[in-house]
Amino acid sequence: MSVFDLLGAALERGAQAIEPLFGTAATAAAIILFTLGVRAALHPLARAAARGEKARAALAPQLAALQRKHRGDRERLQQATADLYADSGSSPLAGCLPTLLQLPVFFVMYHLFSTGNGTLLDHTLLGAPLGGSWRQALADGGPFGPHGLVYLALFALIAAVATWNYRRAAAPTPAAGTAAPGLGALNKLMPLLSFGTLITVAVVPLAAALYVVTSTTWTACERALLHRDRRPAAAPEPATAPEPAAQTPRPARRSGPKTRAARQQAARARANAAARTGASDRPADPDHRAAGTDPIVITPQ
Repeated sequence: MSVFDLLGAALERGAQAIEPLFGTAATAAAIILFTLGVRAALHPLARAAARGEKARAALAPQLAALQRKHRGDRERLQQATADLYADSGSSPLAGCLPTLLQLPVFFVMYHLFSTGNGTLLDHTLLGAPLGGSWRQALADGGPFGPHGLVYLALFALIAAVATWNYRRAAAPTPAAGTAAPGLGALNKLMPLLSFGTLITVAVVPLAAALYVVTSTTWTACERALLHRDRRPAAAPEPATAPEPAAQTPRPARRSGPKTRAARQQAARARANAAARTGASDRPADPDHRAAGTDPIVITPQ
């Protein structure tokens, strides 16, 4: 018994278990749930791939500096790049191995839903046979017929996911332009592959189309979660000179005599003025010997 027979039998038993909930669409629901379960099991590999991508992005500024430093010497550039990856414990292909390990699983699932092991493709989803294609749906009732509406819903979901992927990939990242050789072109091509999924959904059996739509949607949500902190570096704001603090005006210094003699003369003038003021305030005394003079007081010894 092949692996496809085992998976087909397991899928049939799962559809029978959930038939009370989904009725005639139980097989289609089993395909979706089975796809989600497999993708959840592969999530650790996806996390490892995301860590590898972040490690490459962290080394991007240093790689750019090496490219500028050894622009005319290819051998020294390769050696410096290898030393940088060795010191950081990373690799130019970090994250690629977990992605490659997932490919056999995706191939097995796609083959299972495309060929329909056993009676898998004999079931229907809202009247549309799981073994039929969009061309048959157009022949049965046109794009807006009962079967065509199922495909239109899938097309709308895939178009929304593809647009979201494209807009996220179009946003600049700190690692832009510093990817490993060959990966830059692949990164530009990947967003466009999401739109190619529309063609895949149109030509494969409906069972395989359900798998493709479910897996593509999961991938988009998974990448958004794993790369939620990946934002373009904000340009630093220009430094502005601090505004000068408001200075409290100092009180004007009172000007006065500068020399010692001048200070003494000013002190005597103030004393004489004070004496005259005090004398003018006292009543006149007839015993005074002269006007404007103070009486002589004799103090006993």
